Amino acid sequence: MSGMQLIDPSAIMWSAPEADRAGRPLIVLLHGYGSNEGDLFGLAPYLPLDAVIASLRAPRAAGPGFAWYDLDPELNASRIDGGDSAARGILHWLDTQNPSSVGVIGFSQGGAMAVHLMRHAPERFAWAVSLAGFVLDGDAPADARLAARRPPVFWGRGTADEVIPPRFVEHAQRWLPKHVELTERIYEGLGHAVSESELNDVLAFLRQQSDAGAGHATGGAGGTGDARD
Repeated sequence: MSGMQLIDPSAIMWSAPEADRAGRPLIVLLHGYGSNEGDLFGLAPYLPLDAVIASLRAPRAAGPGFAWYDLDPELNASRIDGGDSAARGILHWLDTQNPSSVGVIGFSQGGAMAVHLMRHAPERFAWAVSLAGFVLDGDAPADARLAARRPPVFWGRGTADEVIPPRFVEHAQRWLPKHVELTERIYEGLGHAVSESELNDVLAFLRQQSDAGAGHATGGAGGTGDARD
């Protein structure tokens, strides 16, 4: 399908059998570059019990695993076309689901994709969590709608992360507050990883969204990676 990187439904790790998924909140996990669908699935036992967890495999082969889009030699921020193609593929897969709401958690490149999905269809996502992630440079189709809607986004990062370039972090610091209701957490001494303290903060963020009734966005029919973005 032109301009779309399709999700392989046979490579998705689920927390519930198909018969038990419809009408429940859905949490989508997006792994980092060079990793796979098994990586972030370890978070599943800590996530809300009422939610169904789906950990997706990215569509492009990358090293020992997979990626949402290709890296370029200069590691610059011009990945918007690849991000758009991957986002369209994830949204196409969501068209086959019937959740009561959709939230998304991503690590590194998957964290960038968690935000990028909202930049394509902000109405379809109740919230997003970006762990050691960033924001793709350039314009996306629904940036204006996202800024008007301002859904809640958690962005956590470590001060010792040597993988995500400082300019990516600086861009996200400028961009996110203008487009989403941002919860930003910075962890002293943390590298390109997720700490127990960060996980606790993420769970508190998810409880806050549940308490606020933020789980009413319909996604309807609408992964930690390695040490790179």
